[in-house]
Amino acid sequence: MAALRRGTAYFSFVRNSARVLFSSRKPAVSKLGKWTNVIYTGVASLAVGAGLCAVPFKQVEPLSHDTLIRRAASLVTDSSSTFLSQATLALIDTITEYSKAVHTLIALQKRYLASLGKLTPAEEDSIWQVIIGQRAKVNDRREDCRHFESVWFTAVKLCETAAEAAYTSGADHASVTARTNIEVAQSQVEAAQKISLDADKKLAETKVMEVERMAQHAASLENNDEEEVPEAYLRED
Repeated sequence: MAALRRGTAYFSFVRNSARVLFSSRKPAVSKLGKWTNVIYTGVASLAVGAGLCAVPFKQVEPLSHDTLIRRAASLVTDSSSTFLSQATLALIDTITEYSKAVHTLIALQKRYLASLGKLTPAEEDSIWQVIIGQRAKVNDRREDCRHFESVWFTAVKLCETAAEAAYTSGADHASVTARTNIEVAQSQVEAAQKISLDADKKLAETKVMEVERMAQHAASLENNDEEEVPEAYLRED
């Protein structure tokens, strides 16, 4: 404020001086006019400058290397956690679809076994075509599970590395968050894998049942053939 008052006082002094100069002889007016413009411009700049100097500015302190490293580590953990989340979702969805395909195959095989000896050749062939198609679908879903399982393992390793880097750099919160995300992802995948393993177990049991029923059905057909041969032979006699 003191600088502003000094500038205002100086401006008044120059303005009064300019009036005296203008009241002098006319030939000097044109020359003095140029100097007057320069004086007014300089005084105006001085007054504005004095006002700006009175406004305080807050200087931003530069960030330290440790702070920048911690921020970078936090970004890495966020990105790796996002990658892990997407990989986990893809793997769980694929495992779920695989389990559904397996249960559908089990239902088809049980239906076929229950209808042994009751189907015409055309009906039996039709059911077998459906079963073969479902088995191919199960194999495709199994390959999808292997693919996304590989991606998921890579995501887990990346997230573990990011968590370790965050801990080393001092970003403790980011490290704890990343490790928590890993534990949650692992528990979700384990739950889905249990359902998948249960489906595989039931499929194996159904295959054993299929082998037994097919063997029984073949034996029954052989017995029927053996019983019919003597009767035909006796009729010929």
